[in-house]
Amino acid sequence: MTQTITGLFDQYDDARRAVQDLEAAGVAHRDISIVGHDKRNAAGDVAEPAAEDAGTGAGIGAAVGGVGGLLAGLGLLAIPGIGPVVAAGWLAATAAGAAGGALVGAAAGGLVGALTHAGVSEDDAHVYAEGVRRGGTLVTAKVDEPLVPTARNILSDDRTVNLSERRSAYQAQGWNRFDESAPAYSDSDIAAERARYNRV
Repeated sequence: MTQTITGLFDQYDDARRAVQDLEAAGVAHRDISIVGHDKRNAAGDVAEPAAEDAGTGAGIGAAVGGVGGLLAGLGLLAIPGIGPVVAAGWLAATAAGAAGGALVGAAAGGLVGALTHAGVSEDDAHVYAEGVRRGGTLVTAKVDEPLVPTARNILSDDRTVNLSERRSAYQAQGWNRFDESAPAYSDSDIAAERARYNRV
């Protein structure tokens, strides 16, 4: 039986390492997804690691083999309510409305719909989508039963966001649910969000 395991990261580099750890543990890159919004490097420069990864990528839905694994397939796309993201994998393709490996704009259900379709609870899916909207990076893996404990450890270690704490923090700010019709976060909104959670 396959389970969907998800982790939200404040830092893109932590998410990238989690993807590499999942692949090293035996999770096939076709079963892993990464979706991140506005990943700036530690100095805040626009030339960020995620954008550099995407620049060398083959695009969502591409058959990526050998060297680089999932991260070699990073592509740029737009998700409703989130805006431009750097993404790869099955979840990103579903959220973006990929058909035959080509991006075709906004998808029915966006990121929340893609997550719930994959088995994530709707309440958690809203927090994950909001986390990406606010500058985080989401890693999701479809994992066969023998690898579940390992994948769960990778996607819930000290690098990941505590989802219940983040949900409470968002709710304290008046947030209830992810709204894909709301404007995407601006660079200054994301910078303020990083400062709130002591992101670099």
